Amino acid sequence: MELDTTQLKKWMELFSKKITANEKYLCELDAPIGDSDHGFNMKRGMDAVVTKLNSAPDELTICFKTIAMALISTVGGASGPLYGTAFLEMAKESQKSNNIVDLLEAALAGIKKRGGATIGDKTMVDVWSVIIEAIKQDTLTTEKIEAAVLATKDMIAKKGRASYLGERSINHIDPGSQSSGYLFESLLEVINNK
Repeated sequence: MELDTTQLKKWMELFSKKITANEKYLCELDAPIGDSDHGFNMKRGMDAVVTKLNSAPDELTICFKTIAMALISTVGGASGPLYGTAFLEMAKESQKSNNIVDLLEAALAGIKKRGGATIGDKTMVDVWSVIIEAIKQDTLTTEKIEAAVLATKDMIAKKGRASYLGERSINHIDPGSQSSGYLFESLLEVINNK
């Protein structure tokens, strides 16, 4: 699937709505293994994204950069730099390709480099990796997204603040994975309405 600016703006609008609706839940997920502020931080970031995109030019690379800068400057903790890096890498990739797989693979490479996480570390990388494969095979469903998020519950955190808890991080869904789940649910809605 090729992504255009209209779809990108719709994607971010839907993502923002999901973050707002689940702000409290994301903070609850973050309480036992983080700072309890993931929902608040992501809502603040996505509010800024939607506002800035409204006045952004109708150009894919500029829109991706606008999203990245809004997230980096307004989202606290590790999430701002990680999500910001993802969209910054998509901005770079969009100069060569607007294929959604190419864009997401560039984003994932950026997230891995920035956070130093790999599959199995109980981070958003675990969700992004599964989802990209599903998009490649044209098998992405809401159930697949939910399963990828839920799979982080049984993992031991090896990166970020949650890693300090060791085995006590088991039985908790990773908050960044859950917000990534909302990101991909929003993308799926855009793909289905193309």
